Amino acid sequence: MPGLWLLSDARRLPDPRAAACRLPPGSAVLARDMAPALLRPLAVLARRRRLVLLLAGRGRAALALRAGLHLPDRRPAEHLLPVLLARRGGRGPLLSVAAHGRAGLARARRLGADAVILSPVFPTASHPGAPALGPLRWVALARRAGRPVIALGGVTPRNRRRLPCWAAGWAAIGGLL
Repeated sequence: MPGLWLLSDARRLPDPRAAACRLPPGSAVLARDMAPALLRPLAVLARRRRLVLLLAGRGRAALALRAGLHLPDRRPAEHLLPVLLARRGGRGPLLSVAAHGRAGLARARRLGADAVILSPVFPTASHPGAPALGPLRWVALARRAGRPVIALGGVTPRNRRRLPCWAAGWAAIGGLL
C-alpha cells in the first residue's frame, strides 16, 4: 500500500504531472476531476516513475489505463462492476474508498476495498470552513475500518506526526506542492 498519496484537484492541481515527478517510487497519484486528455500521459508517467495511479469514479477508464479505482464518498462511480469483476480471486486493480464517517467505512468493508481515505483530519484549503475530524476522532474512526487507512485533509509533512504510526499513509494536494 502506498504511504504517500498525491491528489489532483480541478481548482488547485488540475494537472498533477509536475508534482508526480517529485514523488518517490511507490507513491500513489489519485486523479480526480482531470481532463480526459491528461489521463493517458499521466498513466505513462506513473508507469515510468513506478507510481500507483488511481482514477476517481471512472471504472472503465481505470481498467483501460491499468490503473486502480477510487470511489468518492459523495458522488456515484461509473462502471464499478467491471472493476469488481476484475478483482475476483484477489487480483486486479487497487480499490480505495473515500470516507468521512462510519457509513463510508462500512461501504469500504462491503466492497472489499484495499484502502480507505478518511478525511478531513485537519482543516483544509479544499473545503474552507468545513469541520475537521481532528486527530483523536480520526483515530477512533480509523480503528473501525478493518483495512488500511490513509489520512487526508490539511495533512502536511509537519502535522502528519500527529497521526498514529499505524496509519497506512497520508494524502495531500497542497501539502505536497
